[in-house]
Amino acid sequence: MEKINLIILICVMAIALITIGYVYLIYHKIKRMKVANKDLQENAEYIRSGAITFLKREFKIIVPFVIVLALVFVGLGFIPAFEKAEGVGWQSAICFVVGATFSALAGLVGMLSATNANSRTADAADKHGLGKALHVAFSGGAVLGLCVVGFGLIGLTGLFFGAYGILYSTNGNNSIEAVLEASHIITGYGLGCSMVALFGRVGGGIYTKCADVGADIVGKIEADLAEDDARNPATIADNVGDNVGDIAGMSSDLCESYVGSIVSAITLATVFLQKSMLDLDVRLVIFPLALAGLGVLASIISVFIIRSKTWKDPQKTLDIATYIAVGIVVLAAVFLSIFYLKDSNGNFMNVEGHAAPLAIGAVAAGLACGIAVGKIAEIYTSSDYKTVKQIAKESKTGHATNIISGFAAGMKSTCATVIALAIGIIIAYFCFGIYGIGLAAVGMLSTAGITISVDGYGPISDNAGGLAQMSNLRPEVREITDHLDAVGNTTAAVGKGFCTGSATFTALALVLSFGQVSGLIEDITASNSSTMMAVDVTPFIIGILIGAMVPFLFSALVINSVGKAANKMVLEIRSQFAHDKGILRGTSKPDYNRCIDIATKASLREMVLPGVIAVVTPILVGVLLGREGLGALLIGALASSVMLAIFMANAGGAWDNAKKYIESLGLKGTEEHHAAVTGDTVGDPLKDTAGPTMDILIKLMSVIALIMAPMLESGFSIWSLIVR
Repeated sequence: MEKINLIILICVMAIALITIGYVYLIYHKIKRMKVANKDLQENAEYIRSGAITFLKREFKIIVPFVIVLALVFVGLGFIPAFEKAEGVGWQSAICFVVGATFSALAGLVGMLSATNANSRTADAADKHGLGKALHVAFSGGAVLGLCVVGFGLIGLTGLFFGAYGILYSTNGNNSIEAVLEASHIITGYGLGCSMVALFGRVGGGIYTKCADVGADIVGKIEADLAEDDARNPATIADNVGDNVGDIAGMSSDLCESYVGSIVSAITLATVFLQKSMLDLDVRLVIFPLALAGLGVLASIISVFIIRSKTWKDPQKTLDIATYIAVGIVVLAAVFLSIFYLKDSNGNFMNVEGHAAPLAIGAVAAGLACGIAVGKIAEIYTSSDYKTVKQIAKESKTGHATNIISGFAAGMKSTCATVIALAIGIIIAYFCFGIYGIGLAAVGMLSTAGITISVDGYGPISDNAGGLAQMSNLRPEVREITDHLDAVGNTTAAVGKGFCTGSATFTALALVLSFGQVSGLIEDITASNSSTMMAVDVTPFIIGILIGAMVPFLFSALVINSVGKAANKMVLEIRSQFAHDKGILRGTSKPDYNRCIDIATKASLREMVLPGVIAVVTPILVGVLLGREGLGALLIGALASSVMLAIFMANAGGAWDNAKKYIESLGLKGTEEHHAAVTGDTVGDPLKDTAGPTMDILIKLMSVIALIMAPMLESGFSIWSLIVR
């Protein structure tokens, strides 16, 4: 490997370490803020201890699962059919465990930061007003955002660097072979992140929404209590859920998305490397890591600028933070494409007819697509636009019309989002071919540090509002935190849009990688017949149908789990109200721990089956229907997942903000408000449980398919044996 490549890898590692150091400084600045209000301290401690208890019990399930899978990958490394497979062998098993560990660590640190920032945000709103509260909430989110990209990048780069060094010295100083093997090994890192993200999102999502739904049904509708009223036994569980679902689960999810985009681009780069075997092509493998490193640096600069002064407009502040980071990354991409992607003679690299400077277009397409998807999410979920106002208007005529309007809004939002994604994919492809699609995914998530910071600010603001209500702070404090939270709902929808958009690019890149590695794409393009005649049409159609069905089955299981758990929560709340009349009178305290225990047990029990389906389905389809069926499965699942993810995220966000819009008009407690609460309750498991898991599902299935690709290269399947 050339000296410049080694220098870049060292610089990326240094940036990742600086990021972790900056996270440490912000984290301790937040912790040093004093909260004098005793009730605020006590309620915040309830939330913190409940969140930590949940994570401990969740990790007791995840750790054995990770260990078993790691042993499976070690065993597969000894099977000749998997000799050239991505992500198998003892080296990849180590990467898998490290990826799972770092993903879990990102969630843990982010959650600890959020549970420290929530009470400080409420206290700042009480003592200093909106500007200071925004500053504290954003700082807490920044710890989460920078922690995710810092841990993700330091693990990925460190393992790649270490694997390359070991392989280079043991392979007779063959740089190309060392890079190829190192690239295959780190696939395990991405898979480890995916595995923890899946369980974190599903488990955390079920927890938070069963508590939220139960609290809303009995507290708001039946007992006519205010949001986060301390008399509601599920209030603490609801606020704990914001942290285990929207913070810990989300951070693991976005860590997986971030790492997955880089791994997919590296995987595609190795395809070109294997074809040409030219040393200059090694730069294609390093380029995504370099771009990600500069993106992290851009996020640090953006966070520093935003934290350097007090801002008054939350939406404007968060938009500025994003645009600063995007601008820096575009300049960085221009610099890298022009000055790095050159051969030893100073000529621009040419990859299958695409000149190196065109890589700028692919990266820019990803960034622009991310901004477009985020803006579309904002239009459909913000109360500043007509969609949310229309849902609020429809609520005047009852619960059913509210639900109908919200469903229509979510479905309609898929159109503009898919058009934006399609345009981005086309531009990326024409700029730099298949590799350009991978670069677009990296480009979109290169600013993940600031995107996640903005996203993480929302749950912290939501928790701050809950603590203000429970601790009986001035009504003006709740008004401030509600304003912050309303913007947070929109930023959460934008964050989910980024996840879905990047997942589309990443999964498409992984599907194309599967086609290359399994030989499916070469067989189709070599055939003089049409594409459908080039493969066995029956397993192809079956695969598409199964692929399109799996996200629906997965979503149904997750949503049903929320329903079952919420039912137990409702019965528990009703029981406490019935047996202790002093709770509603305010003379005795509810038993918060019973509700926390119900949410914890239900979420941990219900998260296993969806996880097994995500892992087992591509394996079974590959064995039964071969590479044609498995390739079709990935295509069907990709299309279905994207539609569902967009619909559920935007419908849920619109319902939530329609309720808040009605409340802002002073209509709490009216039939119109009750209808909006119903819509918000229906939307909760869609936007915060099932919807966010779609991007993890398609990427996890794609990575598992990529691992199986070498075994399927010969065309083996049970279907082929039957047909013969």
